[in-house]
Amino acid sequence: MRFPMPPRRPVAESVVPMINVVFLLLIFFMMSATIMPAPPFDVTLPETNAQMAVAGETDIYISASGDVSFQDALNDAAWALLAAQPATNTVTLRADAKLSAAKLARVVSRLSQIGHAQIEIAIRVP
Repeated sequence: MRFPMPPRRPVAESVVPMINVVFLLLIFFMMSATIMPAPPFDVTLPETNAQMAVAGETDIYISASGDVSFQDALNDAAWALLAAQPATNTVTLRADAKLSAAKLARVVSRLSQIGHAQIEIAIRVP
């Protein structure tokens, strides 16, 4: 006596491996991402057509009013921290576009007085 074969139920696809891959990718991108600290105040960089990238080791933020920030320290505290930095570091100035040239010149002069000779100014390419 032959019994009929019971109909096969379709096997449900498991989504667990796909979820595992998604979480592994998420962890990979979170670990490999560079997290930049937020600037201490809003700085609008000046525009230019130059194509050279700025890659400084020491970022200094200068507001439109002339306030100087370095590593979350403002003005005199920032200058004290900058004086302690090695003079071989390249200093990148992230000055506001509305900052007057006289104030920028004073900052550059003060940086050269404390020994920083390599100074770059960050700009925004439109």
